[in-house]
Amino acid sequence: MDVLLIGSGAREHAIAWKLRQSPRLGALYAAPGNAGIAQLAETLPLVVPKADAPQEQIDAYCGAVVAAARERRVELVAIGPEDPLSFGLADRLQIAGIRAFGPSQAAARIESSKAFAKEVMRRHGVPMGAAARFDDFEAARAYVESRAGDVVVKADGLAAGKGAIVTDSHEEAIDALRGLLVEGALGAAGRTVVIEDRLAGREVSAHAFSDGQHIVHMPFACDHKAVYDGDIGPNTGGMGAYSPASWLRDDVAATVRREVTERTVAALAAEGAPYRGVLFPGLMITAGGPRVLEFNCRFGDPETEVLLPRLESDLLEIMVACADGTLDGVDVRWTDEAAVTVMLASGGYPGAYETGKPIDGLGDVDGDALVFHAGTKVDAAGRIVTNGGRVLAVTATAPTVPQAREKAYRNVARIRFDGMHYRRDIGASDDAPPSPSPLVGEGVGE
Repeated sequence: MDVLLIGSGAREHAIAWKLRQSPRLGALYAAPGNAGIAQLAETLPLVVPKADAPQEQIDAYCGAVVAAARERRVELVAIGPEDPLSFGLADRLQIAGIRAFGPSQAAARIESSKAFAKEVMRRHGVPMGAAARFDDFEAARAYVESRAGDVVVKADGLAAGKGAIVTDSHEEAIDALRGLLVEGALGAAGRTVVIEDRLAGREVSAHAFSDGQHIVHMPFACDHKAVYDGDIGPNTGGMGAYSPASWLRDDVAATVRREVTERTVAALAAEGAPYRGVLFPGLMITAGGPRVLEFNCRFGDPETEVLLPRLESDLLEIMVACADGTLDGVDVRWTDEAAVTVMLASGGYPGAYETGKPIDGLGDVDGDALVFHAGTKVDAAGRIVTNGGRVLAVTATAPTVPQAREKAYRNVARIRFDGMHYRRDIGASDDAPPSPSPLVGEGVGE
């Protein structure tokens, strides 16, 4: 089976690496790919536009993808990033008779509109914190000032993982609102905001495959979003991850699967938007139980880089089953080994950064460690150079999280590029106490 993979990050490199292990895979194409993906697939120069790009640009892109898939007789298009899902690439492919792995535009609204996600959760009793939607600055300011505690300000639309602003005071929250609603800091993505009460607890990522009716849960993973050690500094697209979350109690994990993932898939089906692909709720485990922070309509990044190395089954078979509605017929197995990923970033990231820095030491990495390329390309001199804020994801597996962590950092030390920085505490928090048990009588959908 010939496959076209959409995307250019470390997530897509991990997907390509796993697809290459399938005995069913024929030719593998990637659009646009990166320097690492190019070692596994034939790359095509089709750059994904942003979700708020002009409609004619989106239409031209979707048409080019459909044409490329037809020309190469591709049987499956696997869509990695959220932007093409949000503007309906999966729908266009299906209309053209081409199998797509990824949700429809209607189902992808669970990520592309935080306000829509909150409405679905309220209607169907999915546990979340108190939240309100605004597009007027003065009304939003008044709401913030009415809250007893701190809040999180979120852009309603897609913002590459940087649309959630966690504030420590009402003044900070009002400044964030001014930046989004008045100054247009995130463009169309921030013209509407969702204000949520700030929750206390530990965060965890819960991924699941879905064919619209059947669900296969993945192991839990934990992402480190802040740029600096100790969860200090601005949020990024993710500075590293680990799996499993050893601290997560089994009863709380079961609650997440039942009351969040399974309930949400059933809710979307009931609302006429059956969910096919990967559903990824990000949660806060509070003293009152799990609360959804946000939904994502695709694999997380860097969570993919720790989940797929733990997958023992054939990813291509799973993707086809999700698209065809036959997921209940697939045996999905996971290894007991732990995985840790450390993201190497360009100097200045998540702010302004330079690209084109030569990367050294890739050949010095242990044979059983993995390096997934995120922002890389091959320059005119044939060198692999930096081409983004997040550059490389170094992943290691071992029997325990501490062992995988030591192995990952041992290999990180062998890679170099000008300005490279990374967190040194990825996975260290897995040693913290277990998650709290839910309090009896605590409500949901607040």
